[in-house]
Amino acid sequence: MTKLLELNIREAQLKRRLRRHLASLGYTRSQNGNLLLQDAGKDTIRQLHAPQRAAILKTQREFISTKLPRLHRHFASGNQVDPANIRIRIERVESGTWQGDLFRLATLTWSVPVSNGFGRRMRYLVWDDSNEKLIGIFAIGDPVFNLSVRDNSVGWSGKDRAARLVNLMDAYVLGAVPPYNMLLGGKMIACLIRSTDVYKDFQRQYGGSTGIISGEQKGARLLAVTTSSSMGRSSIYNRLKLNGVTYFQSVGYSGGWGHFHVPDALFADMRDYLRDSGEASPDLHAFGEGPNWRIRTLRSALKTLGFKGDLLKHGIQREVFISLLADNATKILNTGRGRPDIRRLLSVDEIGELAVERWIGRRALTRPEFNAWDSAQLPELIHASYRQRQKDTDIRAA
Repeated sequence: MTKLLELNIREAQLKRRLRRHLASLGYTRSQNGNLLLQDAGKDTIRQLHAPQRAAILKTQREFISTKLPRLHRHFASGNQVDPANIRIRIERVESGTWQGDLFRLATLTWSVPVSNGFGRRMRYLVWDDSNEKLIGIFAIGDPVFNLSVRDNSVGWSGKDRAARLVNLMDAYVLGAVPPYNMLLGGKMIACLIRSTDVYKDFQRQYGGSTGIISGEQKGARLLAVTTSSSMGRSSIYNRLKLNGVTYFQSVGYSGGWGHFHVPDALFADMRDYLRDSGEASPDLHAFGEGPNWRIRTLRSALKTLGFKGDLLKHGIQREVFISLLADNATKILNTGRGRPDIRRLLSVDEIGELAVERWIGRRALTRPEFNAWDSAQLPELIHASYRQRQKDTDIRAA
């Protein structure tokens, strides 16, 4: 078989696989080739992510079976939580530790798959020291380069962004695990990002780092952190205030572009096809497999395969939020000059006390069902979406 014939066969197979996959997610295509989605509600978004999450769980089976029995004791049952006496502590996570395994396990409890982050990364466990149980996790990492609603809110030109994006991070993981998620623990964890503890950790880790491209010492300061809601409009970040201080504010919605609807296995095969077709773009990613490189690779592959329209516009708009850690953060991000005014930053302890009074204590009184949560349900929570995906696949096959 000639190389050209082999490529033609692979091209036809990739086209069929992609069409079948998009159809299984509920997408149709317009006459100009763009994707159409009839409904963008939360149930639809969960269903769109289900194949990706099922694939992740399939690859994590051995990890779960090995680590869950050892780490299960760190997850609380409802009767082990005293909402009025919750005491917050954050712990920095290092790779290759049991804390890293616990962080990874916690991410598997959510219905929407969690990014691994890229570039600079700071990961945290959030503990309740009153019972030594895990409340939740958060992580901040390098932000995407192109995000117009963020840049417009800061007032950046392209040149400004290139020069000062180093002072901004993105919260790519953030959430509480049961039963703390039933007590609005996610709101408290979001507030912890805007703390003196995180600000100082960033200074120690990255304050003296040198730019990879420029070779210049950037003198980075953590002035702002962005995040986005995976479910469209957010119930966690909206109206997020403590003592009159805004911890996150909405700056608008993303354009609905991305790559989550193309599974890893299909992406890998499209990348191989692109490389074998003589394209260099699959391997031009000096800074790791970040989202910008992945989108460029997919766009090249789709063009080479002959698809009309832009299949990377999945139509799921995410609400984007920004947390300004310094009161003069916007001015410094615009001009590159000034000393950060962080006088209103609070410690993790102070934020925890305010959050317990503002949200958690009240929630416990009005929604006492958190008491019914049993940590023995954790394996079922982790595996539920995978089994549902297998059931849906069996139904379609029948």
